[in-house]
Amino acid sequence: MQNWFAWTSGLSSPEQWRDWASPCRQEAYVAPVALPMSLRRRATPMGQALLAGALGFTDMVGRARYVQASRHGEFSRAHQTLLALAQEDELSPAEFSMSVHHGLAGLLSIHTQNREGHIALAAGTESFACGLLEAAACLAEHPQTPILLLYADEKLPYEFAGQAGPEEALPCVVVLGLTAPRMDGDDILLIQQPASRPQEPSPSAALDFLKFLLSGSRQAVSHGEHWDWTWRHAEPV
Repeated sequence: MQNWFAWTSGLSSPEQWRDWASPCRQEAYVAPVALPMSLRRRATPMGQALLAGALGFTDMVGRARYVQASRHGEFSRAHQTLLALAQEDELSPAEFSMSVHHGLAGLLSIHTQNREGHIALAAGTESFACGLLEAAACLAEHPQTPILLLYADEKLPYEFAGQAGPEEALPCVVVLGLTAPRMDGDDILLIQQPASRPQEPSPSAALDFLKFLLSGSRQAVSHGEHWDWTWRHAEPV
């Protein structure tokens, strides 16, 4: 783990995150950058937060592989497209092109001229944890290539409320800069086991992981609908 950026309702500045995680022992916060208009006009507010955070990783964003994890991507765009179809209106090419699940990762790679490729995945309420697992697999396959984990989720429109699991922790954006393990005590081990309490999952695996990361806890568990995710700091070799 190299550094991190996160944003959610009421938590955006590093001071707010440190107060939330108190005691906080992780200082490697990445400040978001001001987006050029070419990116701002093509992204929703959630997408803008993700892109601004990712571009703050100036030493990594142009050479890392991207793993984008999200339940629904920028679903507000897909929702507008569905409404237009229902009303037999003309579709917006811009809205349609950005409604695909990997749209933000594609937009970021074009802007940074990054040709390392990217992966997009959706795993319901466990999208963040599965994204972290995918990032670890990518590092195991190509340890010389860093990974930017891009996670973003927002609440569904009211017509779909309650149909996709708990949403009280949304909207939420997390960007993590990841490199291959160095076995120096700062590495993180991930353990995946069948869910022990599937009827009462944690509100957000992303926030569970951030609290573990920032507080310096030796171990933390996030309970999902299908899996329990345990994070533990590795012992130095």
